[in-house]
Amino acid sequence: MKLYTFFRSSAAFRVRIALNLKGLQYESVPKHFARNEHLAAEYMALNPQGLIPALAVDGVVLSQSLAIIEYLNDRHPVPPLLPADPLDRARVRSMALAIACEIHPLNNLRVLNYLRSELQQDDDGVGTWYRHWVREGFRGIEQQAREFSAAGRYCFGDAVSLADVYLVPQMFNARRFKTDLTPFPTLVGISTHLESLPAFAAARPEVQPDAQ
Repeated sequence: MKLYTFFRSSAAFRVRIALNLKGLQYESVPKHFARNEHLAAEYMALNPQGLIPALAVDGVVLSQSLAIIEYLNDRHPVPPLLPADPLDRARVRSMALAIACEIHPLNNLRVLNYLRSELQQDDDGVGTWYRHWVREGFRGIEQQAREFSAAGRYCFGDAVSLADVYLVPQMFNARRFKTDLTPFPTLVGISTHLESLPAFAAARPEVQPDAQ
């Protein structure tokens, strides 16, 4: 397997966590955002969306972190990243999608660059935007985690799930943008525990081959 990645991409961070949890070996192929390597013709031929990550596996190239992770979970079901019960699966997906669909799209690099270049926002303005949408998204997930976490160590129940795979990269970015996390003690506690696990620690941006 080849993972087309960028060390600071939260979406690639998610896939690295999932690969590590599944115990799957892969080759890391960095594509640097600042140098627009993800928009080069060679990469666009592999992934027409021109986004990171992409995973070359089983003779195909998959894009979008959620699609990649669910494919890996289907192909390698142990350990499971989704509960067996349909209602519980929906609850886990709800938390993961709150990050993937409600927080991340508003705060990805393309949006932040547009704020700077087209809307003439300085770093303070961009940071204010970023922190606002993190807080808006985390507010609901905090309540869900309080309800569904068994002991404040995982987002749902007492085992790693898709929601945890999505939480840790978003928490990393929230700290990077100096978000006040005081209102989210449950999420902070869960993330702190998860970050101590080998599969999560090995996926952190600063330990990747292309880290700067």
